[in-house]
Amino acid sequence: MDTHGDISEFLTTRRAKLTPAEVGLPDFGGRRRVPGLRREEVALVAGMSAEYYKRLERGNAKGVSDVVIDGISRALHLDDAEHAHLYDLVRAATPAPTRSNARGQLASLS
Repeated sequence: MDTHGDISEFLTTRRAKLTPAEVGLPDFGGRRRVPGLRREEVALVAGMSAEYYKRLERGNAKGVSDVVIDGISRALHLDDAEHAHLYDLVRAATPAPTRSNARGQLASLS
């Protein structure tokens, strides 16, 4: 399973379905190079930097919090099933700490 590619495809297809007007942004007309929202517009509505969103859309989900997932879900108007799917994709792309690594972290806190 290519989780990085899956995250990218999922987010790209969801933002292609929305227009700026649907998310409360002005539409200045003119030709758009991409269908739907631009990455920067999603980031603006989700309340994060455009660079952070771009990194996530490229599949780099390391350290992404639930708050960020919630913001993206709201910005892209995801339903409950889509939100859960995005959450699962992000968690699958985030490496879980190994047992020895977790034990080492606990020892360093003592």
